[in-house]
Amino acid sequence: MNAPLLRMIDAITIPVPSLDEGLAFYRDRLGHRLLWRKDDVGQAGLAMPDTRTEIVLVTKGIKYEPDWKVASADKAAEAFRNNGGRVVSEPSDIPIGRLTVVADPFGNRLVLLDCSKGTYDTDEHGNVTGVSS
Repeated sequence: MNAPLLRMIDAITIPVPSLDEGLAFYRDRLGHRLLWRKDDVGQAGLAMPDTRTEIVLVTKGIKYEPDWKVASADKAAEAFRNNGGRVVSEPSDIPIGRLTVVADPFGNRLVLLDCSKGTYDTDEHGNVTGVSS
């Protein structure tokens, strides 16, 4: 038996009309700490206290969905393709690693990403300033 492919839920995306409105609710009213913010892509990551899974507020057409961490987006895409699933979006580079979108044999879409390039560095306001390996 192979090691499990899906390692953990990386993030749950929540569409909001603007980052400021989303942060006013999820950070300021519900108490979630800001981890990072990328205005250029319309996303902000918030911490949850009992898990490493992030809440990611999104403004640019991303649907409500979980993002799964995998060791390698390329190998995960290959595993889905070779085992009866399909690749919806081929693996591609993102600032912290690689990402692919796959579908299982039942039509469920999964966003799979690896952090092969590192994690976001932020300033005191949560703005992303770079990536550290």
